[in-house]
Amino acid sequence: MIFNTHYDLQGKHAFLSPSNYHWLNYDDQKLESRYFAVTAAQRGTDLHNLAHEAIRLGIKLSRTNKALSTYVNDAIGYKMVCEQPLFYSENCFGTADCISFRRGKLRVHDLKTGLTVASEQQLEVYAALFCLEYSIDPYSIEIELRIYQRDEIRSYEPHPERIIDIMSKIVLFDQQIEQMKASDI
Repeated sequence: MIFNTHYDLQGKHAFLSPSNYHWLNYDDQKLESRYFAVTAAQRGTDLHNLAHEAIRLGIKLSRTNKALSTYVNDAIGYKMVCEQPLFYSENCFGTADCISFRRGKLRVHDLKTGLTVASEQQLEVYAALFCLEYSIDPYSIEIELRIYQRDEIRSYEPHPERIIDIMSKIVLFDQQIEQMKASDI
């Protein structure tokens, strides 16, 4: 038997995939709900890619979508870096949507395209990772975190003690994970 190659399908996943067989139990309502959730997630990815390219190219957007255009225009204005990995260890790292550190001020901005109200905690973790990676005391800098979601921009200045607490937890949990890895051998 010579199987069909389907080169065009490599790296893709079907909505009704055998590896995600739970759709076998869906009714019409669940199918519709799940389909729209998946397509919304893809739209979010596409919007992030659009924003990233606009920022990279320095192309400001008109104010048609307040959160998206303000996110892009602010990132360009603050000379921010997009999709910047922040690394503490193999157990704790992440990629900030947009980040800058200039004149003693750390800015971390996040574009949220979903309906669930986003939490500042993700941005606090990015700030903690930044401070750990670059050996910066949170008390020695200003920190501004922003979430751009649903035509609203929420700005937040975390207390340095909050960032230090997260840094301490990262260090402690990383050590514990490494001990668990060592005991698995």
